[in-house]
Amino acid sequence: MNEALPNELAAATEVVLQLRWSDQDALGHVNNARIVTLMEEARIRWTRQDGKVGRFEFGTVVASLQIDYKRPLHYQPEMLIRMGISRVGNKSFTVRGIGYQDGQPVFDSTTVMVPLAADGVSSRALSEQERSWLESSLIPAAGARSLN
Repeated sequence: MNEALPNELAAATEVVLQLRWSDQDALGHVNNARIVTLMEEARIRWTRQDGKVGRFEFGTVVASLQIDYKRPLHYQPEMLIRMGISRVGNKSFTVRGIGYQDGQPVFDSTTVMVPLAADGVSSRALSEQERSWLESSLIPAAGARSLN
């Protein structure tokens, strides 16, 4: 499932996800709403994969989500999502996720995430540690370059 990443995506992280029987619709495609859930699972695994603490202590919330569906995602045992950061702001950052199946892109998404303050409601500025981690995962923004 792992293919060589183009040079401009060298910082992208690959997350392999197992598809569930319940993800599919009557046509054997993965339901579009389930793709959002798969993206969420990949984001959570990615942000926690190194086990480091001290970033996003009070969590993050989705401020905006955009998905461009490229072709149907068929029910199979697994799929691949390549993800990284396409923008780092003061109080938000954008995660870009590209879903692949059989080496072909099936969706291209951007998710704007906002870190929460200690009250669990207010937004806050990114810490230097968070900013550094996010910047180490920079990849091109959607539409900036072809990923295939």
